Amino acid sequence: MDITTLLLAGAGAGTAAGLLGIGGGVIIVPVLSLVFIAEGVHPDILIKVAIGTSLATIVITAISSIWMHHRKRAVQWSLVKIMTPGVIAGSLIGAALADLIPGYWLSVAFIVFLCGVSLQMALGTTQGNHELPGPWGLRTISAGVGTVSALMGIGGGALHVPYLSWCGIPVKHSIATAAAIGFPLALASTAGFIVAGMNEENLPAHSIGYVNLPAFGGIVVASILFAPLGAKLAHILPDKLLKRFFAVFLFILAMRMAYDLLTKASG
Repeated sequence: MDITTLLLAGAGAGTAAGLLGIGGGVIIVPVLSLVFIAEGVHPDILIKVAIGTSLATIVITAISSIWMHHRKRAVQWSLVKIMTPGVIAGSLIGAALADLIPGYWLSVAFIVFLCGVSLQMALGTTQGNHELPGPWGLRTISAGVGTVSALMGIGGGALHVPYLSWCGIPVKHSIATAAAIGFPLALASTAGFIVAGMNEENLPAHSIGYVNLPAFGGIVVASILFAPLGAKLAHILPDKLLKRFFAVFLFILAMRMAYDLLTKASG
């Protein structure tokens, strides 16, 4: 397995997690998909292993990122406490659905999602002044975010950050709070993907369910080092230019995944 590619993916994912609150999965899933294609992983489960492994790495990345944001007093823990039950329930539902959906259509859904995230980041997060809903409203929203995030292998920040900002939460606090909510989301999703993949016969070597341990280890090493850097940058740098850079990067990854998918389908 290409360790250099995994380390670079981990560095990019860790920085993105701390800087933008997006969990890193939008980088890890497409990169792992390309790595697993090169490794000859069975196409029916390739995207599922990429997503499950991505979610497992986010568990570790989130811990490092949360600590840096907490030290800046940017995490709104009252919101985290309210939203966590909903995000856990949604994550387990998403993991179960991912096991049932054919790998081809899951790949198509991820490519479309990646293009959407790229567009959102290019346009920027809109600061609003809408009121936050009550506790059950927040839990329902987080359940939806958890379901989509588990299906896409992300930490939920790509959805939570714009929503919290739309509700009037300052962007830096939205990023920090989304990072904190991403920890229970990734933990529950990872458990779901491990259980769902236990009986799969075509898993690559050294996998536990849909989590591949060599890929997990290579990415985590770099992401642990770079997540605090991203969190620091989030508090000292204007993020508009950086978000647009990531938007272009994500769009290129999406197009590469689409090309590989179309090539395999036509072949």
